Amino acid sequence: MNFLIAGGTGLIGNALIKSLTQKGHTIYCLTRSTNRENSGQIFYINWDQALDNSAIAIPDPIHAVINLAGESLNSGRWTASRKQRIVESRLAATDKLLSITKQLPDRPKVWLNASAIGVYGTSLTNNFTEASNLGNDFLADTVKQWEAHAQHAEHLGIRTVYCRFGLVLSKDGGAFPTLLLPYKLFVGGNLGSGKQWASWIHIEDVVGGMQFIIEDDTISGPVNFSAPAPVKMHVLGKTISRHLHRPHWLPVPSPLLKLVLGEMSILVAEGQHVLPTVLTRQGYSFAFASIESAISSFD
Repeated sequence: MNFLIAGGTGLIGNALIKSLTQKGHTIYCLTRSTNRENSGQIFYINWDQALDNSAIAIPDPIHAVINLAGESLNSGRWTASRKQRIVESRLAATDKLLSITKQLPDRPKVWLNASAIGVYGTSLTNNFTEASNLGNDFLADTVKQWEAHAQHAEHLGIRTVYCRFGLVLSKDGGAFPTLLLPYKLFVGGNLGSGKQWASWIHIEDVVGGMQFIIEDDTISGPVNFSAPAPVKMHVLGKTISRHLHRPHWLPVPSPLLKLVLGEMSILVAEGQHVLPTVLTRQGYSFAFASIESAISSFD
């Protein structure tokens, strides 16, 4: 298969491309660089060149488009200007990718768009599935706009899936190394109350789930990417402490998190209990279904 990927240099993109190339697939990866060298089955395509004439820039028929592009949520305080960049980077990249896709002589079969479980808002008591009502905070509004722009792929007759990612566990990046750091320094403990939910997923199941969806042409619409057994944050913390042989003792109160991180503290101080109803219904088998097995895999 031939894949067109935007945002391929991030945590999920890197892991996905590694897996796809190992299986013999060809990757066309959009980049802002004008002179990045191709590498084996990976061909780097400049965004502007693809926008000018995608049929020339991308000579092979594309089976799947994967949109992972957008400014990181956790790389700095959510100032007004940064919140604007978080939203606009996602919408602009999606619109450009749609323009590139429209020019292709053959329509791709499937479009996978990154999304987030933050679309549901936060709750200590509710269980969220793909059919649940959506929230109305900054994260939820951002995701709703993102999915609305990606929905134009459906209008092109392309099967479209919104991958609502939970807390991705990977030793190679994302939020997980940040969660590990206090324990490595012997100052680990609850973030906030510790009673908030962490709907997590191992990076291998992110990659596995995406490939499962590509192969199952009956799946469309929103899909929750979270393991079937969410845990409270204090359980996640204690699991980390056991595997690192470090204490879990020093809590960081929610007001302090908010003082240090601002509105971005919602990423760790609040949460939601999200279930992967679509993936489990369709028969996807999670490689890491428990938090113990997931954390153990990083030993």
